[in-house]
Amino acid sequence: MQMTKSEKKDYLGKPIENKNISQEKEQDEKIEQVQEENTDEKLKIAQEKILRTMAEMENQRRRFEKEKQEAFEFGGFNFAAESLSLIDNIERAIVSFKNDESLKNNKDLNKIIDSIEIVKKDLVSIFKKNGIETIECINKKFDPNFHQAMLEIDSGTKEPGIVVQEIQKGYMMKNRLLRPSLVGVSKKGEKSEKK
Repeated sequence: MQMTKSEKKDYLGKPIENKNISQEKEQDEKIEQVQEENTDEKLKIAQEKILRTMAEMENQRRRFEKEKQEAFEFGGFNFAAESLSLIDNIERAIVSFKNDESLKNNKDLNKIIDSIEIVKKDLVSIFKKNGIETIECINKKFDPNFHQAMLEIDSGTKEPGIVVQEIQKGYMMKNRLLRPSLVGVSKKGEKSEKK
């Protein structure tokens, strides 16, 4: 039996029937198809990974920009909070000088108080330039976000929960609380409770 050039032989040298050749072609086609599908799938996965990485990088950039902006705006936050004791001490000194009986008779007392007031005004001006403002609280409704209640005061004229006394001033730095106001809050009087 003479073999034509188109016939294939197996590993033993026997001619392979046409059935096997068509099956091999089908298998080869299936393998190519699966490889193409795998390549397409791998390409899709790679594209998704690239998109996720780009989105992560964009989010990181935005976060960095926000942190940079906050650092610029609020970098002196701790310094400002600690500087508030300066203005408190200046105000206490002014009150102390004005209430001291031995100094009231001194002709230079007003000069001293005026000098201290100038320093206080300069400090307040510096605070305002940097976005630090006092919290106005007297005759306002108590707000735990801005006020810290230190005591309750009987007030026949005010409804309960109104700030009637400021013990220590509170401050805001732009839109952040720097220090809450220490306040006295009105409460229901005993007479109104009995009625």
